[in-house]
Amino acid sequence: MAIIHRLSPRLANQIAAGEVVERPASVAKEVLENSLDAGATRIDIDIEAGGSRLIRIRDNGVGIGSDDMPLALARHATSKIASLEDLERVGSLGFRGEALASIGSVSRLTLTSNNREEGSEGCSALTEGREMDVQLRPAPHPRGTTVEVRDLFFNTPARRKFLRTEKTEFNHLEEVVKRLALSRFGVGFSLRHNGRVIHNLKGAETTAEQQRRVAAICGPAFMEQAIHIDSDRSDMRLWGWVALPTFSRSQADLQYFFVNGRVIRDKLVAHAVKQAYRDVLYHGRHPAFVLYLELDPAQVDVNVHPGKHEVRFRDSRAVHQCIFSTLHRALADVRPAPAAEALATPEGLAINAATGEIARQPGLGWGAATAPYGPAQAPIPGRALEQVQSYGRVHPSMPAAAETPEDAPPLGYAIAQLKGIYILAENTSGLILVDMHAAHERITYERLKAARDVDGIRSQPLLVPQAMAVSQREVTLAREHEHLFRGLGLTVDIAGEESLLIREIPVTLRDSDVEALVRDVLSDLVEYGSSDRIEAHMDEILSTMACHGSVRANRRLSSPEMNALLRDMEATERSGQCNHGRPTWTQMSLEELDKLFLRGR
Repeated sequence: MAIIHRLSPRLANQIAAGEVVERPASVAKEVLENSLDAGATRIDIDIEAGGSRLIRIRDNGVGIGSDDMPLALARHATSKIASLEDLERVGSLGFRGEALASIGSVSRLTLTSNNREEGSEGCSALTEGREMDVQLRPAPHPRGTTVEVRDLFFNTPARRKFLRTEKTEFNHLEEVVKRLALSRFGVGFSLRHNGRVIHNLKGAETTAEQQRRVAAICGPAFMEQAIHIDSDRSDMRLWGWVALPTFSRSQADLQYFFVNGRVIRDKLVAHAVKQAYRDVLYHGRHPAFVLYLELDPAQVDVNVHPGKHEVRFRDSRAVHQCIFSTLHRALADVRPAPAAEALATPEGLAINAATGEIARQPGLGWGAATAPYGPAQAPIPGRALEQVQSYGRVHPSMPAAAETPEDAPPLGYAIAQLKGIYILAENTSGLILVDMHAAHERITYERLKAARDVDGIRSQPLLVPQAMAVSQREVTLAREHEHLFRGLGLTVDIAGEESLLIREIPVTLRDSDVEALVRDVLSDLVEYGSSDRIEAHMDEILSTMACHGSVRANRRLSSPEMNALLRDMEATERSGQCNHGRPTWTQMSLEELDKLFLRGR
């Protein structure tokens, strides 16, 4: 029988390294977080062979005193927390005191630092993964710290064999640098790989500089198609940039979410964002965003994952509601608007206020409508012809674009109809193409939803109440959230310890599988503390009604009718996409048209 014995320090650190140090990117993440915690304003990163041969990170932070150098490489030694109270409201990125010890156990680690304001008399500590013996010696170094990691996994060949190609490992490491650069705008980052400069990001203090950094990391196309949000509540603040639905991605590779400066991946956040984009995102596509949530550190637990990628919120329902409501409102307010003017700099350059890039020619911008768009009477499906014909009677005839080119509205004035499908319009920037059916479908859909919100959800009693077997926990949830079910048009009674009775259902869901919907709602309440399953199902029904009740292709519209449709698009929420997430219109600027015909060459 095996005898219990204490593990050697080397083996214990290598086991810990299995959780902390997965690949070169993990080493860079831990060291960079230490640099940021030390108050660095400039960090230089040198990489060789994807990080397996060399990772050198140098910062200008507060540094480490010579007396603390041996402890800096010891396990569970840190200057960031001292008590359980500190752990419960930790504000630093690192706090466990495991990183350097774990890294040193699987590499040749050299730590050089100086904490003096003046002079260059520093200290260097070396360890090579044997018994974690630390060798100290004097070394010249300016204020700050340099961490040099060579030959990663040199003493664990099995781990080294699991490393991918040099390009793959560097891509993971570069992504770590990008995330941290987005989390700390005031810090400058320099990244070199095999002697070649990959990124040289200066500190960004002003809004334009921050937007330029986001554009440099996420691409100018993201910033051109992104809207800025800033929602400040009493106990939390959410701000950042979210891309328009037209900038959706085939995979979730452009999603950055930060909680108090820490990048996280959280299913609660993902669910709230997905729910906000539900009405406007094409099936199978993913939104892009860079968002920052700021709240009291005591309201979030960061000590729930070895890599600190996940967190747990004390009030997850409030966080979910904050994210969903802010994004939902911001996306609803996105409507065609005149382009913002470029900002003039002292150097004489015109900088795009949205992207931070040099503006070549103003394009069509986005913004919230100045006047609120109130709910209108819900149209009856199948009455599209009468509704379209009424456009000409309700709206006066619009002037031609050529008569008032400077005063043209965002979507301009109609000039033609193509094949009974598309409307061609001219605005101050160039040509507008509108999918007539898709645009009218969105307008009809929003009016149906507005009418439902005004009249409320009508319910009808079941002739024979429907019983359903559930768990005791779900019975408790149904009792606690009785008001939520009633607000959705459902009357759910407790029939026993493990059974529920559905007595009333919404009229619009009379042909649906209501029992499955109730189970889904209860599942969401367990996972997220809220649910939108009923509303989503109702919206699907309204969407189908809007699709059948909208003007069809090959319908010839008069000029007043086309202009009236354009004006309704400008006043309607989410008019950039139809109910299925497809775009309803697109802009071709004069510059793009000139390129088609090689003008100006």
